[in-house]
Amino acid sequence: MEIAYVCEWEKRPKVNHCPSIPLVCAWSCRNLIAFTSDLKNEEDDKDLSHMIHIIDTDHPWDVYSINSGHTEVISCLEWDQSGSRLLSADGEGQIKCWGMTEHLVNSWECTQSSSVDGDPIIALSWLHNGVKLALHVEKSGSTNFGEKFSWVKFSPSLTLFGGKPMEGWLAVTVSGLVNLCRLRGRVALADIAFTSGGNIVVAATDGRSSSPVQFYKVCVSVVNEKCHIDTELLPSLFMGCTTDPGRRDKYPAVTHLKFLTRENSEQVLLCASSQMGSIVECWSLRKEGLPVNNIFQHRSPMVAEKQPMILKWRILSVACGYVVLSPTSRNIALRCLWLMIILLFSGLALAFHDGSIQILHRLSLHTMGVFYGSSGSSQRVGEEPAIKRQRAGGPTLHFKALQFSWTSLALVGVDNHGKNTHLRHLLFLLEYCMVTGYDWWDVLLHAQPSMVHNLLEKLHEEYMRQNQALQQVLSTRIVAVKASLCKLSSATAARACDFHAKLLLIAISSTLKSLLRPHVLNTPDKSPGDRVSEICAKNTDTDIDKVMINLKTEEFVLDGPPLQSLQQLIQWVGDFVLYLLANLPNQGSIVRPGFGFLQDGASLGMLREMLVMIRIWGLLKPGCLPIYTATSDNQDSMFLLFCLLTKLWLCSGDESHPQDADKTLIDECCLLPSQLLVPSKDWLPINDGVITKIQSKHQLRLQFGKPYTLPGVNPNAQVEVFRSPASRRMDHLRCLHLGISPTEDSKACTRCGCVTMLRSPNKTSAMRQWEQRWIMNCLCGGLQPQQLHTFSFQCNHS
Repeated sequence: MEIAYVCEWEKRPKVNHCPSIPLVCAWSCRNLIAFTSDLKNEEDDKDLSHMIHIIDTDHPWDVYSINSGHTEVISCLEWDQSGSRLLSADGEGQIKCWGMTEHLVNSWECTQSSSVDGDPIIALSWLHNGVKLALHVEKSGSTNFGEKFSWVKFSPSLTLFGGKPMEGWLAVTVSGLVNLCRLRGRVALADIAFTSGGNIVVAATDGRSSSPVQFYKVCVSVVNEKCHIDTELLPSLFMGCTTDPGRRDKYPAVTHLKFLTRENSEQVLLCASSQMGSIVECWSLRKEGLPVNNIFQHRSPMVAEKQPMILKWRILSVACGYVVLSPTSRNIALRCLWLMIILLFSGLALAFHDGSIQILHRLSLHTMGVFYGSSGSSQRVGEEPAIKRQRAGGPTLHFKALQFSWTSLALVGVDNHGKNTHLRHLLFLLEYCMVTGYDWWDVLLHAQPSMVHNLLEKLHEEYMRQNQALQQVLSTRIVAVKASLCKLSSATAARACDFHAKLLLIAISSTLKSLLRPHVLNTPDKSPGDRVSEICAKNTDTDIDKVMINLKTEEFVLDGPPLQSLQQLIQWVGDFVLYLLANLPNQGSIVRPGFGFLQDGASLGMLREMLVMIRIWGLLKPGCLPIYTATSDNQDSMFLLFCLLTKLWLCSGDESHPQDADKTLIDECCLLPSQLLVPSKDWLPINDGVITKIQSKHQLRLQFGKPYTLPGVNPNAQVEVFRSPASRRMDHLRCLHLGISPTEDSKACTRCGCVTMLRSPNKTSAMRQWEQRWIMNCLCGGLQPQQLHTFSFQCNHS
């Protein structure tokens, strides 16, 4: 394990932020981390505000703090499966649901709440939506995604009419209440898991190791618009340490109770502790045969043939003997892995009061690695154990909360001083993130710059082996993954520009094709957009007017306002084609932006299709045509560009063996700057994320509220080469120039840095349809926080 970065609060003479007890944190599938702290009132130290802080892992300094309004310390945080909503619960039994305001990651509001007055919440979970994707490691060498990943039959916890999953949450209180249904007695610890049949399993204990750990099956149903909750007692267990006479009184308190995964209710981890040490036990629920006396077997042949089966808890492994330096009973912060990771990386993390973190095998509980938070060092199996290390003088830094990312490639720990630390594990799950839609930031932690080129080629090969339908579903996601990978190396930074441009190109193409309407209702299976693609692929003529003859112009008849509102997107397509062709003679190196398009037959074919559609619309509405500055009044710019683009497309027709552009085409492209004014392109948005800085192998020391740059390194050095000399800012989604000092409210993607205005200046239906596609996510799938005007001015001066 290695430290990726440490982020801490600004050091002041009087620190207002203090860790809450218990401190909790949660990591979403979109790589957002939420953690808690208490904020002291400057006038009255006893007056505490219970805060929830949310950070994006790529911009940890941009912390978004929420005054939760909870009257007691927050005891639980839980993200939903989409990673966009957060539950918080406190010691007064109040539960709040937080959601993004207008889908902005730095603006949160409480959308719903519920409460069980005076009954502290100790376990909290969203109801399962029935969606579960299994990853088959034994088939990792297969070329078919359908064999690597498969949907598992899993019923939702609660369904509406037609089987639609109902959204909601389930909470367990300290008095044993599951929402409205009482279990038994006082409950100190509890956890929640789900079964494939749609039921819920709750594990509960009163905190004493001498008491049994009870398990309950909770069935939730809706009858006549009323929610009914029924519970059924399942087999219970006693911890193994209590049945051993030598250790019966050594570990009196049960400090942690966790199912291995939310979707596996048959394996549970228990931790019991004392002031001198701790013990961890792994239990599994199995079906076992019930012994039957021989007398009954002879009298009843059915009993002899089919032995009765019962459910019984069996202990799998035990880990003990860890010396814990804290007198408190809660001395281990334990967090199990999510199911899709258990199949690949079978480990769990334990944090001790001496500052160490140990990674254990989830079943055997054998030590796989040790990390020391105070020194920043790691220990492998076989080295000097932590038990022999001397305790350093002064207060020991130890982790109060741990949380794995959804792919388990990164680990966040919040220590007793309120810092965040990320740890990396060796694993690779890019294909899984593509299929599931999970954010892949924690996967990029393990991709070194030297791996990027081979990784891109392998990813493309695996993608091309999939069926056509799956390729269409993953078409934009794989481009976004490639763009993120290319940013990790300065040698591939130009290709990142190409991939971002391709994302915009795909989006504009699908939007323009969606405007086409069939001229009769009883149309064949193919849509007008598909017919345009088919005709342009078959017709290799360099004359754009001859290609247009084969198209039905009735399908292109549109009103003026939609086309006029999309003129900026049409202008971007025209400028992009001109830029590519004008720079064809200069593409002697792969480092320059645009090189990836010269041998990309699919992208060049897409540009040909859009030029044909724009040409037809220009005959109907000349105002929508792209504007070029030509040296001759008689110059037909669209005709010239289509002719050159078709010649380039023919050279790259065979993707497996693309040909270089011939000398005649290069000579014709050399003349373009003397015929048309070539526009400058603002290729790569500024992205100041921490992922590119981690690749330098320096341990980063970050501070909340202060962006970080490597010493002696210009953060924009990589991208300034590809940016236009002008300092104007761009709205990258609307293709509009915002000026040097824009005053409009805007938002910027946390992954690629694309900037777009928060409010639309255009009210037409076509433009509104375009903007609605990016209201939740950016082109690359990243989240978008609102930008402050002060930040815009700082960027312009820099």
